[in-house]
Amino acid sequence: MRVILVGSGASGKDFLKKKLEAKGFKTSISFTTRPPRPGEENGRDYFFVSEDKFEDMIGRGEFREWNKFAGKWYYGTRWVEFESAELFVMTPSGIAAMTPEERKESWVIYLDIPEDVRRERLNQRKDADKTERRIQTDRMDFRDFTMYDTLIKNPDF
Repeated sequence: MRVILVGSGASGKDFLKKKLEAKGFKTSISFTTRPPRPGEENGRDYFFVSEDKFEDMIGRGEFREWNKFAGKWYYGTRWVEFESAELFVMTPSGIAAMTPEERKESWVIYLDIPEDVRRERLNQRKDADKTERRIQTDRMDFRDFTMYDTLIKNPDF
């Protein structure tokens, strides 16, 4: 059984992922082309790669799922992690692309945290993306999203 966390920016996915890792879940490390946030480490939080490297990996078929967030940064999960890890952070499009068998073997937790809380968190981050851009993109990505097993709306879990 794999556990998949999905939610808008600043919904707490990474926080919950770290809590579950501490409980023994074997986690997947995603690849991204965005710059690291303060305190993030390559190979621990994400694999930070260039856009050319990411596109080369796409061309070689290395990713189980990937997307280009807001047309700006790539994020993706490699096949090797999808097949060996127990805990993932994914996007709605990644979940939609799962086969029926993969979906049966997965438990999707949707962190649907109120927008005002997420906006405050995004404003506090030293992030390379603008808060309003993230909010608008997330509204589109999560519009009509229903492919989850557990819904969490409480910002404190």
